[in-house]
Amino acid sequence: MPAGKVVVSTSCSLLHTAVDLQNETKLDSELKSWLAFAAQKVVEVVAIAHALDGKKNEEIFSVNASAQASRRSSSRVHNEAVKKAAGALLGSDHRRATPVGARLDEQQKHLKLPILPTTTIGSFPQTPELRRVRREVKSKKITEEEYNKAIKAEIASVVELQEKLDIDVLVHGEPERNDMVEYFGEQLQGFVFTVNGWVQSYGSRCVKPPIIYGDVSRPNAMTVEWSKYSQSLTARPMKGMLTGPVTILNWSFVRDDQPRSDTCMQIALSIKVEVEDLEAGGIQVIQIDEAALREGLPLRKAEQANYLDWAVHAFRITTSGVKDTTQIHTHMCYSNFNDIIHSIIDMDADVITIENSRSDEKLLSVFKEGVTYAAGIGPGVYDIHSPRIPDTEEMAERIRKMLAVLESKVLWVNPDCGLKTRKYQEVVPALTNMVKAAKILRAELASTK
Repeated sequence: MPAGKVVVSTSCSLLHTAVDLQNETKLDSELKSWLAFAAQKVVEVVAIAHALDGKKNEEIFSVNASAQASRRSSSRVHNEAVKKAAGALLGSDHRRATPVGARLDEQQKHLKLPILPTTTIGSFPQTPELRRVRREVKSKKITEEEYNKAIKAEIASVVELQEKLDIDVLVHGEPERNDMVEYFGEQLQGFVFTVNGWVQSYGSRCVKPPIIYGDVSRPNAMTVEWSKYSQSLTARPMKGMLTGPVTILNWSFVRDDQPRSDTCMQIALSIKVEVEDLEAGGIQVIQIDEAALREGLPLRKAEQANYLDWAVHAFRITTSGVKDTTQIHTHMCYSNFNDIIHSIIDMDADVITIENSRSDEKLLSVFKEGVTYAAGIGPGVYDIHSPRIPDTEEMAERIRKMLAVLESKVLWVNPDCGLKTRKYQEVVPALTNMVKAAKILRAELASTK
């Protein structure tokens, strides 16, 4: 085809690519040579077009070739021990040996939860004061000791509030976390973060996704000390809170020199060790969020089964080493889950909390159609993305609708999602009404026996 008939372009919009690599003054030169943001991609497109027109810029192509060669051979990218461990995962299904129903019975002997147990999804409001403390410790305006003291005070306040509200399974509120992926990526090998690499997430919300450039491993425990401290403040079960491997993968810029599934297995191994350390630290309930499981589903139907197979396998890897008495929760955010419900069941979690109210209870339709779910499930009873505070009877009525299609012994009562974006003046009355609604339904169930 004549050169004049060829149009050279990027494969898709650059909307979700960071703007300019030149703005990244803290990345070292080797890492920067392996990257291209939107401005650099445009330069590359022009260089390719000129080359096709017989005006090849030899310097651009030579620099690119050197960078690619450096990346292929770099010990920063390749960790043979990690590759070997991840490769060995392919030979096993990684399921917990005991069926979920029997596990729940064992867990109940230890946890002693009421029918329709109440919990929240993990995060509590991220106040301006919390953001200030995190900024100041990063800029070294306050010491690490001062930072830890402030975070411990916030955790203690959140625990006290939940006990006052009479919530059954508590969370520590995640005050130490800037973002559910960034927090873990900063502590894992193989990740790097930008200073100005903002991209649009949805609406006007922007994020700075981590860049996975190399093999992933966990050098040190990431959440154990905070979880142990939180559990020490209460006799009620405290959830250890982790982000799952699929969500970390799907909300990052992922290396392109190996299959995404290989990288996900490496992340899964890192989370697996963290799960086992939490269990060894006395944490009996561990939540591994997979908010982005459905989000990563390929558009091409022919590719969907393969994705779900390795994505679900990655989750099961993280939980495969725990005792039957350790209760594994997961959480999924807003999406259409009805078409992947069998994959969700295949994750083999003990309890799943899942969005329900914001989508006007569409999730419940899948159970009306005959899908049996033997594990615990908490379809959200109110939408946390609205400042509106639903009253007790409204939430009680939602629970009644859930009980029409789900057994009371598997049903949990919780909000749709985390409370990070809400204010305490919204959170406290909403959770108060939620607990009251659960108690109303417990009384109704007791009266029918």
